[in-house]
Amino acid sequence: MRTRPLGRTGIQVSPYALGTMMFGQTGNPDHDACVRMIHRALDAGVNVIDTADVYGPGGESEEIVGKALQGRRAGVVLATKVNGVMGEGPNRGGSSRRWIVAEVEESLRRLRTDHIDLYQIHHPDPDTDIEETLSALTDLVRAGKVRAIGLSNTPASEIVEAQWTAERRGLHRPRTEQATYSILNRGIEREVLPACRRHGMGALVWSPLAMGLLTGRYRKGGSGPSGARLRWVPRHMTDERKLDAVERLIPLAEEAGLPLTHLAMAFAIAHPGVSSAIIGPRTMEQLDDLLAGASVTLGDDLLDRIDEIVPPGTDLGPIDVAHPPPALTDATLRRRPEADRPAA
Repeated sequence: MRTRPLGRTGIQVSPYALGTMMFGQTGNPDHDACVRMIHRALDAGVNVIDTADVYGPGGESEEIVGKALQGRRAGVVLATKVNGVMGEGPNRGGSSRRWIVAEVEESLRRLRTDHIDLYQIHHPDPDTDIEETLSALTDLVRAGKVRAIGLSNTPASEIVEAQWTAERRGLHRPRTEQATYSILNRGIEREVLPACRRHGMGALVWSPLAMGLLTGRYRKGGSGPSGARLRWVPRHMTDERKLDAVERLIPLAEEAGLPLTHLAMAFAIAHPGVSSAIIGPRTMEQLDDLLAGASVTLGDDLLDRIDEIVPPGTDLGPIDVAHPPPALTDATLRRRPEADRPAA
């Protein structure tokens, strides 16, 4: 695979990254099979492995990745995340200095390495000052435990705030953003991707197959295959508009002589703001199918026709399993306290 720059970090990455959320008890419990999948991806030219401490119980996915990278670590851009809850107690998650400094050691142990190439804050933490978070991450970079830092699932306004805070306080600034992006969920084209490009940030995008909707296995009136990752998504989130779009995309892919999966992946990496799209296979068969389409490129005519089905910047329904900001989920942030309301 030809590589492309990860923002202005100087790091070169493959257009596909291997995501490992499905490795372990939550997807494929066969560790040896998962190791073989990692090796297959590396042999095919993938050089980015993305994981997280919360993937699998007790950091199981990180442990699988650590085992697979023995003897192959030098050629890999290893990315993991912190922020999710890792056990009982009030301080075993989040983006505080206390938790980040403790949890990075656990990730390093599970990954069997002395450094992480890209350490990402998995979700925004409204209870922690961004300066607190960036200060802790800066210390990890200076200590040589982390090479670059990044954000994930972050609104454009908070990306800009993080950049401004880093500049004002002399801290290391976030170099990447990881966000959901697919033909069915194009919302980040409005502000997130432009903000990343403006600040020289790379963009890793997850769920380019829209939680399996863009495999062609989910059709209107059907239940979809058993055991698929879409089972995690509440039924009301499988918006009919998404299925309507899939029904229009399938003949478009057939006309182009492409499987729908290859069309979807080629779309995700066609955006100039996208550094790498994360694939999340559960089986070797799924991995081989995705790797077979790595060289596919889409011409302007085909991209224009996709735009007609799903206009740029449009999200068709809720964004899969993304975490919406508190301003949308916490009703108290949208309503004045009753005492402050004008009398009727």
